[in-house]
Amino acid sequence: MSAEYGNSATRTFSPSAASSALAERSGVLARELRLQALSEADRDLIRLVNDPLFSRWKEQIKAIGGCANPIYLSGSTVISDAATGEVISSYSTDGEPGERLAVRCRNRRASVCEPCSRLHAGDTFQLVRAGLSGGKGVPESVKDHPRLFATLTAPSFGPVHRVLDGERCRPRRDDPRCDHGRRLGCGLVHTEDDPQVGLPLCPDCYDYVGHVLWHAHAGRLWNRFTTAVRRHLASAGGIPRSRLGEHLVVSFAKVAEFQRRAAIHFHAVVRLDGPDGPGSSAPAWATEGALLDAVEHAAASSFATVPESEAYGTERVGWGGQFDAHPIHPLPESDVPSGSAVAGYVAKYVTKGAADTGAGQDYRVTSLEDIRAAVVNSHVRALMGTCWRLGGLAELEHLRLRPWAHNLGYRGHILTKSRRYSTTYGALREERADYRQGDSKPTDGPDVVTESTWRYVGSGYTPAEADLVLGIAEDHAMSRQLAREAREDAAQWGEWL
Repeated sequence: MSAEYGNSATRTFSPSAASSALAERSGVLARELRLQALSEADRDLIRLVNDPLFSRWKEQIKAIGGCANPIYLSGSTVISDAATGEVISSYSTDGEPGERLAVRCRNRRASVCEPCSRLHAGDTFQLVRAGLSGGKGVPESVKDHPRLFATLTAPSFGPVHRVLDGERCRPRRDDPRCDHGRRLGCGLVHTEDDPQVGLPLCPDCYDYVGHVLWHAHAGRLWNRFTTAVRRHLASAGGIPRSRLGEHLVVSFAKVAEFQRRAAIHFHAVVRLDGPDGPGSSAPAWATEGALLDAVEHAAASSFATVPESEAYGTERVGWGGQFDAHPIHPLPESDVPSGSAVAGYVAKYVTKGAADTGAGQDYRVTSLEDIRAAVVNSHVRALMGTCWRLGGLAELEHLRLRPWAHNLGYRGHILTKSRRYSTTYGALREERADYRQGDSKPTDGPDVVTESTWRYVGSGYTPAEADLVLGIAEDHAMSRQLAREAREDAAQWGEWL
């Protein structure tokens, strides 16, 4: 009996304990209600800052410069001695936030990821300048080689509104009209931000088919141009084309840029080297003048043939008449561009996509409905629609016009170069990685074995992460701006600082 009473006493529930549990539960419910009243971004921010690994997450994002759309990888790397099996160094994402590591997206377009586009522009500047001034494995003697900076444009597909530095667009004494009753002249003075600039005076007269087909064959036309340059040089030197490589090497680096009329044009660096590449000099007859003659002849004579079709007739595409070429000198001299100026010019445009110039989109379209919904002007929409229509022809299937309708039919790379011109993007990235790792990087060699296992596990940010990353990216941009101003001040006022 006493035992039963003892057990009953043990099971007795204290009123104070009940009140405490009730208060605790009420507090939890109150917190839940407050959280539910917050926005999704605020709830996500609370979760993020209360994560024990929040500091490490910020370190990762700072390491990738505030990339707007990072790639997440999961895995490990182990570096060991090949003879003894001793582990020299190892890394695993097991201890990282979410057991993953953030890496840069490396997108060159500023409209997609501005931090990565700045890095890509810097790499492009180094790549182009190395081929003009030396460095990055290229001897400095290339500064004395014949070099040109050439601009090749698309032909006219119809008159468009243009900016002429304060002058009238297309003044005409009379008032001529096209077959559709539209004026063929324009007496307005357009500014750079005028939405009319680049639009055709008469959309019905504009050769949209020719425009799209020129874009689709621009890469082939460039190949024909480089071949014509080499043939002309071989003829000038009195040697067979097949043996030109025994006497000199022609190196190119070009960048593609959309004009306001939504047509691609190319800026190209052309350089003459000896048979051993940048470290050797071209023969005496291969002068700057000979190179200029070869480039001008190639621009005027090279063309590409479009497949014959009853839908548009036989077409032959070539370069436009607005050809320009200038020699490149080691130092700025009057209006002749220097190597650094050319490199900066190329780097400026390599980060721009079709959307930045209003000449298309940075993302593919999958239907006519996507084209109708695209946030572009009527001229660009007509070009995209022409790509879609021509892309349905069997004879043009190989041009892949529909998959590239967002880019108005142009499917080439923004920047290309010949193999011997200079260094590569991969080499620049490896050099940057080695610099960051410093002395901590294990020595590479036959006695070292590296075993890596990595897999893709995601991309992008949550709402709170995106807000924080924006601030990190702005801090990085401000730091670069301050550093640049400090260097400029030191160069100008160094003796007074």
